[in-house]
Amino acid sequence: MADLTVLHHTGCSTSRHAVEEVAATGLQAHVVQYLKEPLSRDELVTLLGRLEDPPADLVRKDGFFRGLGLDADDFTTVDAVADLLVEHPRLMQRPVLVRGDRAVIGRPKDRVAAFLAD
Repeated sequence: MADLTVLHHTGCSTSRHAVEEVAATGLQAHVVQYLKEPLSRDELVTLLGRLEDPPADLVRKDGFFRGLGLDADDFTTVDAVADLLVEHPRLMQRPVLVRGDRAVIGRPKDRVAAFLAD
């Protein structure tokens, strides 16, 4: 069983880069297409607890976010972010790499190599 998980969106070039970089290192990874297999609220809370980044960074503030009329200031806590991503998984920043008790958003791309090297 892989001790590395990549939360991946196939339509995202940065996410594809992370999966390719993992493969190039020879590491085994469990790749989860989170839009096909959305994380539960409990899984999101656990992920946010492992994330090296602030909870707000896990939320994409893109056109879809703005189209929903959302305010980024409302999504800075673990609970608020988890609730939002349960309702709208496509707003999760990607890729996310998880190993043990640590997780990192693989954006920009150079964060992937640094995380894998640790």
